[in-house]
Amino acid sequence: MIKGKLRTVLWAALPLAAGLTLRLWYVLHAGRVEGDTLIYGSIAKNWLQYGIYGFTLGQDIPKPTLIRLPGYPLFLAVCFRLFGFDRYVAIMYLQCAIDLGTCLLISALSGKLFGHRSAKAALWLVVLCPFTAIYAAAPLTETLTLFTIALTWYSLERWQSTGAAFNRWLLAITVAMAYSVLLRPEQGLLPATVVPAMIWIVWQKSGRRLSLRSLRPIAVSAICIVLPLAPWAIRNWRTFHVIQPLAPRNATDPGENVPTGFQHWYRTWAIDFASTEQFYWNYDSTDLRIDDLPTRAFDSEDQYERTAALLSDYNEKNNATPAFDQRFEALAEQRIQAHPLRYYITLPVARLANMLFRPRPEMMQIGLDWWNWHEYRGKTLLAYASAALNLAYFLLGGIGLWLWRKNPGTYHALACAMTAFFVLRCALLLTLDNSEPRYTLEFFPLLIVWASCIFREADSRQPATPS
Repeated sequence: MIKGKLRTVLWAALPLAAGLTLRLWYVLHAGRVEGDTLIYGSIAKNWLQYGIYGFTLGQDIPKPTLIRLPGYPLFLAVCFRLFGFDRYVAIMYLQCAIDLGTCLLISALSGKLFGHRSAKAALWLVVLCPFTAIYAAAPLTETLTLFTIALTWYSLERWQSTGAAFNRWLLAITVAMAYSVLLRPEQGLLPATVVPAMIWIVWQKSGRRLSLRSLRPIAVSAICIVLPLAPWAIRNWRTFHVIQPLAPRNATDPGENVPTGFQHWYRTWAIDFASTEQFYWNYDSTDLRIDDLPTRAFDSEDQYERTAALLSDYNEKNNATPAFDQRFEALAEQRIQAHPLRYYITLPVARLANMLFRPRPEMMQIGLDWWNWHEYRGKTLLAYASAALNLAYFLLGGIGLWLWRKNPGTYHALACAMTAFFVLRCALLLTLDNSEPRYTLEFFPLLIVWASCIFREADSRQPATPS
C-alpha cells in the first residue's frame, strides 16, 4: 500500500513540477491586472471596507452593483484579508496551486475511468495546456471555475462508484456546483446536466425504480445548490427592486442604458475577437473607426455610406443615447431582413467556431491581427502554433470520446452528462454577441479526460487506480 502511494507520488512529481514552472513563468511574464480584475477587486475592497457590494472605479462613493456574482469577489475578499489589499501577485500564486489541484482531479478521474496509463497521460496533457495554465496569472474567475468543474466530474464518478447515497462525494458535488454557479451565471449548465445524470444513476442502481427515498440525496443536493443564490436575490430585490437571482446578460445595473440597437447591428457582421475588442467593448467609451470594420459589415455602397455617417456622428457628438441607438437598430433591421440566414445561423456558427478553433491570443500578448506576418513574424508563428495545439486538444478529445463510447464497460451516465454539458454550452455560446475564446476554456477538462481514453490499457475494461 505504501509502495503504491509512493509510486503514485513519484510519477506525478515530474509533470506537476513542469506545470508549476509553466504557471510561474506566466505569472512573471504574462500576469495581467486590468479590466474585469479591477472590477472584481473594487467590489471585494468595498465589501470589506464599507459593507457595500459595489465598485468605486472613477468615483469616490461606492456604487452598489449586481453586474457580477459574489463568488469571485468573495474569494478576493478572503485573499485581501490574508495578503493585503491589491496583492494580486500573491493571488496569482495561490491560483497556480489551485490550478495544479485541478490537474490532479482531472488525472484522477481519467485513472478511475481508464486506468493508470490514462491518468499519467491526462496529467501531462493538462499541466502543459497553455490555454488554461495562463489564466492562473490573471485574477479572474476562470481558474476557480475550472477547479469546480473538475471537482464536480471527479466527485460524480466517486459518488456513483460508492453507492449513490449520502456521503462525502455527494457533499463535494454539491459544494462544487453551488460555488461554480456563484462564480459565473452560465455555470448553471453544470447542475442542469449533472442532476439528471444523478437521477439516472439512482434509477439504474435501484433496479430501474425510483422512489422518494432513493431520490432524497439528489433533492437535498439540488436545494443546496440553489440555496446560496437566495441571499443574493434578496439583496438585489432590496437594493434595486428587481428579480435577479444571477447576473444580467448585458452586465448592466438597473436603470443603465442597454444599446440593443448597436448590439443587433454588431451581430450582423461580427465574428472574431478583434471585433470584440475594437468595437463591442469600446462602444460608449471611445471612438469607433470604420476602417476597423470587415467588408461583410456592408452589403452595398449605400450601406457603407450610412454606416460611415453613423460612426462619424457617434465619434463627433459622443451620441451613445437611446435615440441614437435607434439608428443602429434601423441599419440592423435592414441587414437582417436582407440576409436572415446569415444573422440567425451562419454568423452565430462562425462565432462559435472562432471561439473554439482560432488562436487564443487574448492573454499571450499577440496582436489582434496576428496573421500580419510582416508586422509580427515570430508572434504570427506563435499564433499558428497556438491554433494547431488548440486543434490537437479538440481532435484528441473527439477521438477519445468516440473510443469511450465503444467501451460499454466504462461508458455510462457520467459520459452522457459530460457530453450534454459540452453541447449545451455550445448552444449557449451561439446566442452571444461577442466572440471571446475564454468562454470555451470550460471544455478543456472534458477534452483532456476524453483524450486520455486513447491511452487506456487495452486489456482493461474496468480499470482501477489508486485514489
